[in-house]
Amino acid sequence: MEKENIICFGEMLWDMLPTGKMPGGAPMNVAIHLKNFGYITSIISRVGTDDLGNELMDFVKEKGLNTNFIQHGQTHLTGVVKVNMDDKNNVSYKIVKPVAWDYILLENDALEAVKKSDCFVFGSLSARSEQTFDTLKKLLSIAKFKVLDINLRTPYYDKETIEFLLNNTDLLKLNHLEIDEISQWFFKPGTVEENLRLLSEIFKIKTICVTLGEEGALLLHENKIYRSAGYEVDVVDTIGSGDSFLASFISNILKNTPVDIALNEACAMGALVATYHGASPKISKQEIQNLMNKSLSKSNV
Repeated sequence: MEKENIICFGEMLWDMLPTGKMPGGAPMNVAIHLKNFGYITSIISRVGTDDLGNELMDFVKEKGLNTNFIQHGQTHLTGVVKVNMDDKNNVSYKIVKPVAWDYILLENDALEAVKKSDCFVFGSLSARSEQTFDTLKKLLSIAKFKVLDINLRTPYYDKETIEFLLNNTDLLKLNHLEIDEISQWFFKPGTVEENLRLLSEIFKIKTICVTLGEEGALLLHENKIYRSAGYEVDVVDTIGSGDSFLASFISNILKNTPVDIALNEACAMGALVATYHGASPKISKQEIQNLMNKSLSKSNV
């Protein structure tokens, strides 16, 4: 049975890898994983009327996403990202601009859909262009539950923009490098735990996840700190691991799963995705549970 209605907003694109191209973009990756968990998911984005755009549309249709809110523009090409995988644990990206998703327009049917949605997921990268940022602002003003995925990609961010987004967020996800940088903008940084509490206090965000790579993740929820040590796996690449982490966490939060369990499952999900090529392999709940059980049995030896 399908569950809550979730809308993801922002970039959908092609990751240009040394081995070839793969579909990507954080909002699209999150949407695909949430669909795999049984949620009704849609994406608001924009592609070109080129071959890459047509291929991307075929891909998301195959994944079962609602494509009614994906716009098609003739002026700009479908987004691409050049991916450097010299260090598989720290993948770097060169994001081409301008492309189609920089020009997402405000359309009435999308506006109504966001109003009725149970969860609205967006990323900081979608605020890099004036047109898409304007559309995002209007959607944030009517969304019920807002989830921000911070992606600080040089040179596409600044303090003022991030501050606006943080002020319009109910659940925040970012990595340890990003929380370090953002903390320096607003207060004298301390430990990650101290930074979490201050960010939560300043921006009134009651739930913040910080991913720590192979060391797991930290979570602040209603002023209490939780920690997951993470899971040991053989890494193929880390593309999409953070997106899958977020999708798993959102899925459990919407089901009112205890937050410590939600955090552990999210870390297991992120670790499993890192054992595959690409950002959106289908991971079952059973695979997640098996990895968690394996880790638990090791720790009890």
